[in-house]
Amino acid sequence: MGAPFKKFEAHASGGPRIREIPMRMVLPNLVTVLAICAGLSGIRFAFEDRFEPAVVMVLLAAFLDGIDGRLARMLKATSKFGAQMDSLADIVNFGVAPALVLYAFLLDRAGSPGWIAALLFTIACGMRLARFNVLADDTDQPAWQTEYFVGVPAPAGAVLVMLPLYLYFLRLGLEPTRSAAFVATGFTVLVAFLLVSRLPVYSGKSVKVPGDRVLPVILGVVLYILLLMAYPWYTLTASVAGYLLFLPFSVRAYSKRARLEGEKVPPSDIG
Repeated sequence: MGAPFKKFEAHASGGPRIREIPMRMVLPNLVTVLAICAGLSGIRFAFEDRFEPAVVMVLLAAFLDGIDGRLARMLKATSKFGAQMDSLADIVNFGVAPALVLYAFLLDRAGSPGWIAALLFTIACGMRLARFNVLADDTDQPAWQTEYFVGVPAPAGAVLVMLPLYLYFLRLGLEPTRSAAFVATGFTVLVAFLLVSRLPVYSGKSVKVPGDRVLPVILGVVLYILLLMAYPWYTLTASVAGYLLFLPFSVRAYSKRARLEGEKVPPSDIG
């Protein structure tokens, strides 16, 4: 009687062999995995009532998740595996992590409405990311429309929704009370709807800096980073306020460009 199981041979009968992969192909995926680790660590810190490091880890996750794709393109290391990993990381870092950190900090004081708001934000983020992936393959839209996002992008939504934490960290006397929780619940729902809206948001992808303004622009970026390091919560609060004020100007610019291009803009595209 023969053995019940045959000996396993990894590459028997001329099967595919594991090939060596250049490090440049691994690096973007490594950044994606580190982003997931940062986002999940932020959730852990929130459950431990360590909210400042929790927010820092969520913002770090958003930053890493935002550069992995660019790093892959720069290194010419794009792959289907990396694209799928990036999509899965996005929903964790831009949707799940900010929602749970905010819920642990404040939304839970609002009871069921707070949890519903956290769920709505996470679901809206997932829908926003899915729509982005679909529109990225759309080759029929005019070239100028690619300069605009449809709805607030997921990374911006993650930064926006944590505004209540920034305000608390400023030590302005704001406390995580039940009343504040209901206000934060409404704000969270608002951000969720901004994510899935048809609001045209200028992306700035095609912005070109004139040669004589490169140095001032570099200096301005360095100044912003230094302010972010020295006064993180003031800088983030001002950034959120500036971004929200920027949205109406983006809608107006889109409508004006559409008129110049001689195209009819459906109300759903600007509402």
